[in-house]
Amino acid sequence: MESIGVSELRANLMKILNSIRKGESYKITSRGKVVAKIIPPENSSDNAKQKLKEIGKTAVIGDLISPIDTKWEAATK
Repeated sequence: MESIGVSELRANLMKILNSIRKGESYKITSRGKVVAKIIPPENSSDNAKQKLKEIGKTAVIGDLISPIDTKWEAATK
């Protein structure tokens, strides 16, 4: 978690908000003391999209168009 001063937050608000949307977190300081923490919201759609992209890199999609009446062999105990 990166620390930034209140004046830097004011000067770069949109840039910092964009990085928060991407998952970054910040400690806000005033005169050297932490006065607040800004973290991204949990379950945000951007985070979900990013996770799906990561899963998509390794996911394997099987045959989706074969007839469904094909018999399958199931493992038995």
